[in-house]
Amino acid sequence: MGPGGATRPARAGGRRLPQILWLALPGLLLVVVVFDLPLLNTMRWSLGDPNDPPTLRFYSEFAQSSVYGAVILRTLVLSAKVAALTALIGYPLAYWASGLSKRRQIAVIGLVVMTFWVSILVRTYAWIVVLGTNGIVNNAFADLGLTSEPISFLYNEISIIIGMVNVLMPFFILPVFSAMVGIDKQLVEVAETLGASRLRAFWTVFFPLSLPAVIASSILIFILSLGFYITPAILGGGRVVLVANMMDLLINRFANWEIAAVIAVVLMITTLALYAVYQVMRERAQ
Repeated sequence: MGPGGATRPARAGGRRLPQILWLALPGLLLVVVVFDLPLLNTMRWSLGDPNDPPTLRFYSEFAQSSVYGAVILRTLVLSAKVAALTALIGYPLAYWASGLSKRRQIAVIGLVVMTFWVSILVRTYAWIVVLGTNGIVNNAFADLGLTSEPISFLYNEISIIIGMVNVLMPFFILPVFSAMVGIDKQLVEVAETLGASRLRAFWTVFFPLSLPAVIASSILIFILSLGFYITPAILGGGRVVLVANMMDLLINRFANWEIAAVIAVVLMITTLALYAVYQVMRERAQ
């Protein structure tokens, strides 16, 4: 082969790389403009007005204030409760669905996916009808003679947790169900043939194999709960202030962009750390 023949593949490969970069350029620009630049702008605002020299004064103000810390702590605790309750309810549902026939699995998962077709706003307002003073739950309790006065379910942490669990449940069921379907059921059968009861075979074989998916999905629910706004705003009635609601007040009512940016940066760092853990657990679940 002559030198010309040896250089053709290199030239072709050299021309191909810029072509790939050109194809990826629109998506890259979209990510930079829509996501990265606003984040960088938020980080700059956390250091003060962009027209002024950067300062850590607002981080110091954030650290010294007990109000911001209390709201963040309340948000973390409530998000943990939502994640735990979602796992307690979603795991049995996913386990039950994984044991059905293929046709019934498709039907059940289809019903779960259908919840994405209903607006979060509509689903949240529906809980006001269910949990209200004259709602379905209180009327049922009164008819059964369990209560003489309506129970206050709305505008507290209970209603927020119920609404958030309802909205976030599909995000737990779908990945856990997918992991359960991939588990070899013969492993459980082998444990049973060796003398283990059905319950013991589940706890010693099936549950440990599904645990990484459960942890990863729970972390995902926790991350999504941290920035929830619509459901806490409506079902909390302004009485339970979480991070997203506090940022709304700081920006739209008090115009305190710097502290709001600091809170956003702190929340972003927390989310990134949890997302890293989620990625590790997701890889273990595969």
